[in-house]
Amino acid sequence: MNRTAKELAELIGATLEGDGAAEVHGVAAPERAGARDLIYVDAAKHAERAGASAAQVAVAPPGVALSGKTVLRASNAKYAFAKAASVLRERVPIARGVHPTAIIAPLARVHPTASVGPYAVIGEDAHVGEFTEIGAHSVIGPGCWIGSHCRVHPRVTLYASVRIGHRVEIHSGAVIGADGFGYAHGEGRYLKFPQAGIVEIGDDVEIGANATIDRGSLDDTRISQGVKLDNLVHVGHNVKIGANTVIAAQTGVSGSSTIGDNVIVGGQVGIADHCTLESGSVAGAQAGIPTGKTIRRGQTVWGTPAREIDKFKEIYVWYARLPELAERIKELEAKVGES
Repeated sequence: MNRTAKELAELIGATLEGDGAAEVHGVAAPERAGARDLIYVDAAKHAERAGASAAQVAVAPPGVALSGKTVLRASNAKYAFAKAASVLRERVPIARGVHPTAIIAPLARVHPTASVGPYAVIGEDAHVGEFTEIGAHSVIGPGCWIGSHCRVHPRVTLYASVRIGHRVEIHSGAVIGADGFGYAHGEGRYLKFPQAGIVEIGDDVEIGANATIDRGSLDDTRISQGVKLDNLVHVGHNVKIGANTVIAAQTGVSGSSTIGDNVIVGGQVGIADHCTLESGSVAGAQAGIPTGKTIRRGQTVWGTPAREIDKFKEIYVWYARLPELAERIKELEAKVGES
């Protein structure tokens, strides 16, 4: 979508410097940009790259000089650029209209503005809101409720009674609402514990490809508004995730754990059952958080078992010195033996 630099500045809350009539129609990296693409610079060290770019308009923070460019000044250049991209880029449709091969149950309620792709299945009593798109081969189970302006990519599976808010994006291969891993042991065997809860997904959530979110057992699994889950994230039964939390790829969250608002969880983090990550905490990549542990508000942890980051760094330094220390001990033992 074409915009002028002046229009973009107003839309993203930036200060305009230069030609407000300059036209912008897309976004790109500096080296790949054409004259009408928007680029961004987040630090002075990248100013040379931006200056050499063919792009006429750039987003940059205060203090970064870009000679010959129209500049949209914003303190958080990356965020401002993302806002601009959401205006300029037209997303590729997932589906258009209702494909003749789609199977929609008689009692399903699909809004006339919604789209359903080839071979998708919409179960009984399911609700699909206005302007929502359901991709090819996706399955929306009976009793599911999906809000408006959602994007459900191909081959997504929603088990029965899953609740999805508005403006949610679910990428291919995601499975939401499968039974949790819950069993009771007795008489020498495992018996399945009831998995009778549901999954509730808030507004503006994005769920990555091949992510899995289990339904609750006797309670519900709840993902609050603005949460972003990367590809291959697993969320166990009864888990609660607070607003605007981000979780990177290959992280597993075991049952009945609670993650607060604005938490950052790195890749390949393992969170055992009944853990609590309070609001504003950070779990670094590959951290291992044992059963029942609480990570306090604002705390950053790393390692397995997870420790406060300064403590982890201290331990890691000593760990790296173990071969050297072992040699010193051998030398001391030899001297003691000689005496």
